[in-house]
Amino acid sequence: MKRIFLFITVLIISTNLSAQNIVVNKIGPPNWWAGMKTNKIQLMIYGKNLNNLSAEFTNKNIKVIRVNKIANPDYAFIDVEIKNDIEPKDYELTLSRGKEKTSVKFPILKREDNKKRFQGFSGKDIIYLIMPDRFCNGDLSNDSIPGYSDYMNKIPGQNRAGGDIQGMINKLDYLKDLGITALWPTPLTENNTFRSYHGYAATDFYKIDPRLGTNALYKKFVEEAHNHGLKIILDHVSNHFSDDHVWMKNPPTANWTNGTKENHLNADHNKMIFTDIHADSSTIKNVEQGWFVDSMPDLNQENPFVANYIIQNTIWWIEYSGLDGIREDTYPYNNQKFMAKWARTILKEYPTINIVGEVWTGETDFLAGYQKDTFLPRGFNTYLPALTDFALRDVLIGYLQNRASLNNIFNVISKDFLYKYPDNLVTFADNHDLTRVMFYAKGNIAKAQIIYTILFTTRGIPQIFYGSEIGLEGGEGDGKLRVPFPGGFQYDKRDAFTSAGRTKEENNFFNFLKELIQLRKKYPALAEGKLTHFPPVNDVYVYFRTLANEKIMVVVNNNNSAANVDLNKMGSLIPDKSRLINLRNNEEIKLSTDLKLNIAGMRAEIFQIIE
Repeated sequence: MKRIFLFITVLIISTNLSAQNIVVNKIGPPNWWAGMKTNKIQLMIYGKNLNNLSAEFTNKNIKVIRVNKIANPDYAFIDVEIKNDIEPKDYELTLSRGKEKTSVKFPILKREDNKKRFQGFSGKDIIYLIMPDRFCNGDLSNDSIPGYSDYMNKIPGQNRAGGDIQGMINKLDYLKDLGITALWPTPLTENNTFRSYHGYAATDFYKIDPRLGTNALYKKFVEEAHNHGLKIILDHVSNHFSDDHVWMKNPPTANWTNGTKENHLNADHNKMIFTDIHADSSTIKNVEQGWFVDSMPDLNQENPFVANYIIQNTIWWIEYSGLDGIREDTYPYNNQKFMAKWARTILKEYPTINIVGEVWTGETDFLAGYQKDTFLPRGFNTYLPALTDFALRDVLIGYLQNRASLNNIFNVISKDFLYKYPDNLVTFADNHDLTRVMFYAKGNIAKAQIIYTILFTTRGIPQIFYGSEIGLEGGEGDGKLRVPFPGGFQYDKRDAFTSAGRTKEENNFFNFLKELIQLRKKYPALAEGKLTHFPPVNDVYVYFRTLANEKIMVVVNNNNSAANVDLNKMGSLIPDKSRLINLRNNEEIKLSTDLKLNIAGMRAEIFQIIE
């Protein structure tokens, strides 16, 4: 009996001692770099028995400033300062509590010296939006990964198609040939949850989803894109994450999220609230703190640990990969003062990159208030350089559906005075959340070509959705509009990445769009020139792009029959004896003495004016 009692006593003592061992499972960020402007960082440590710690580095060039006290012993937040002249190598961080000690390596890396990194994007670029899972499967071996399941794989349209990072790498030559200059893949971080293909519900912010590739492969993707003359835009999500993230099973702090799974606000979609001088604070609270959907918890960005985590995670991905810009998801649903701090910090570290915020509103006066340096009432500078131009998108699609006219397009562009930087708007007609242009067109190819002509010749940074170049129709609803690209997958019957694999109609549209892209790249005025436009008359819209001695005129005829366009009011832009060169066919046109120009019905023509 005494032996049994002694055995149990020893077992309990051993168990208690074991339970006090300091255990480190993961550190975020996993490393940092020497010579960064952001040289004060906060290490988030995951593990066991991390309460009441002391911490120190063995090297004076990296020192612990503070070990923050939190209630949860499974996490620690340690503030660290890194000297600018620190030598790149592994540094030993020692965590201790009494006699208990453990050490972990924290790498400080050398920054890469490569002029192709951090290029930014501008009106000189053509952005190609890719949903990687639906674009091309370049690696069949990662289609199924142990420990990664998705019950929606059995639902048509919601299942994973198998596309991945290697697939995008494989198609860089295709994209380069098309004339694309910047790629925007939807998020690639781990989404070990349901409906995982879209990428907007992260379960690990520092890890590429293994069904798409690896961190190293993503870095290679950026490098290969740069070698092809293509830029990469990171689709970043600060607002929310997946309810399957470890943070929901074991929150680092009690207020890590705004509310709980059982008790939270639902998102209010009144995005105009931030410039509404009559708004009540409760409405703002619902926009900023409401959960976008119940399966995507809303991060509490007023929590300083959360704020540090998001900022550092963004910087880490930029520095690690060398990417060129950011598209920030669901921008208005974030805490706006935090996002201003986020943008300011990112741009201080990387002044050459560009950031575009997704602000889904079709009303220019509400949209404009989100851009930096706005004169509209915000109370603080957002520091956000670029915006998604949903206002122009809405009237382009309205025009395609006969719900809007050329006058509506003119009116939206006429409101550009509300923006501080109207040229830094990402313009588009469809994307991964919106029904495709060709589905709305219902076979009206001429009208679809008109809106693409406007898109590629007006101000802003044009973006197209994968498959738009072949007139991919898709369907209504997320699963159907995100249709797999034909030829990107093992059992596809044809390969629309090649001319031989496309139909006659697809090749016609491909050649049309490619020509538009090439014209925008060939004539700098179309990308950077001053825009001068005139109110539409008799359903004809005329505008000019001018840069130095280069002058381009675009004439849009929305009539079914030919129109004799009177250019007399534009005499200041078309001097006497000017010659017009039709840039589609290189035909030279001599204007009549009465300055009349004949334009075929349902057509948009692009002319260079030679004085």
